[in-house]
Amino acid sequence: MLKKHLLNFDIVLASGSPRRQHFFKELDIDFKIDVREIKEIFPPHLKAQEITNYLAQLKATAFKEIKENQIVITSDTIVWKDNRAIGKPKDKQDAINMLQGLSGETHSVFTSVCFTTKDSQQTVYDCTKVQFKELTINEIEYYLETCKPYDKAGSYGIQDWLGYVGIEKIEGCFFNVMGLPTRLVYKTLLEIANSK
Repeated sequence: MLKKHLLNFDIVLASGSPRRQHFFKELDIDFKIDVREIKEIFPPHLKAQEITNYLAQLKATAFKEIKENQIVITSDTIVWKDNRAIGKPKDKQDAINMLQGLSGETHSVFTSVCFTTKDSQQTVYDCTKVQFKELTINEIEYYLETCKPYDKAGSYGIQDWLGYVGIEKIEGCFFNVMGLPTRLVYKTLLEIANSK
């Protein structure tokens, strides 16, 4: 469906995330991966989706030359709780602290996706609320040992063991928590393709 609309476009996914790459395959999009290093630092006054919007747009600045009919897609995900951003853990103790902070509580997950072409840029975002049960230290340590979620915001993947046993409630898009609001990506790419 989407592939037909994007035949004349060169889609570049600027993400090393296996989850995002999997989603693009499942959406039946022809794409290539081009990940460019950038320091993910944001101004301290930004909050919630302002952070993910900023970082997704910042990642796009690594692409100096964007060709005609090329769409560079960059994204960022954070866990937001108690008015602060929770990113990826630095080490095991940091991951334990993060998960203990999420235990028995509700937090928000924000993902922003930025679509950059030669002459325009559009950023969309989504927010999902996730409620955890009370997690025991044994459950947290077992999860960290078996799944090693050190590349994930908030130290967990909703699709992993901890998601199976620990999540009591979710409000919003499940896939957004995994790192890509798939329906928004689909909708935005269709809009870009149809506007050309």
